[in-house]
Amino acid sequence: MKRTKFLILCCFVLLTYGLHSQTADLKKENLKAVNSFMSLEKLDGEKVVRVIKDPIIKEFDEPTFVRINNLDFTNGTIEMTVLSRLLPDAPDFSRGFIGIAFHINDDYSKFESIYIRPTNGRADSQVRRNHSIQYFAYPDYKFQRLRKESPEMYESYADMGLNEWIQIRIEVHGQKAKLYINNNKQPSLIVNDLKLGDNIQGAIGLFVDVGTEGFFKDLKVRPT
Repeated sequence: MKRTKFLILCCFVLLTYGLHSQTADLKKENLKAVNSFMSLEKLDGEKVVRVIKDPIIKEFDEPTFVRINNLDFTNGTIEMTVLSRLLPDAPDFSRGFIGIAFHINDDYSKFESIYIRPTNGRADSQVRRNHSIQYFAYPDYKFQRLRKESPEMYESYADMGLNEWIQIRIEVHGQKAKLYINNNKQPSLIVNDLKLGDNIQGAIGLFVDVGTEGFFKDLKVRPT
């Protein structure tokens, strides 16, 4: 009898989890390139989305992503596996910028993002290592302003490198966000004051910045 109750409970948990999770199908018709170029390719035998920033966009921390259509997000968890390489013409300050944009509004004039700088993860400079992960909010809170006004608060370190798959998970609840790298139990970055406010709804995007050839796969979204 106890075993039967246990199995029923397990089935209920699995069904509940499934009802509240979304695995985005990264087909071309579900994607919209915004200030970027996108293609569907195979890498390591798997289907992936390749994204590079439109070079006409010179500023950092701009809406340069591929938007996932019909997938709005407020609170919950976003998971994605990413890999970045440097383009052949990447400038010296390129860091392999790649990450997730969220709470994107309809005209792309507001969104938030957490991205990583894989070249910093194993740099010889401790200062660069401390800047391996970045949060920003567009348009008013780009990394330059946050680093100047609140040094060390919106950046952090995690082990990572170029040309390797990195699993990232963002948990958002109200105005708080946490970033986890490669299924670590502890977050690598905690943001306690998301700049767009509390319980903002918007789209999700595959974010890259200057000099990056970015690859994305395995997007999973669990709203709460």
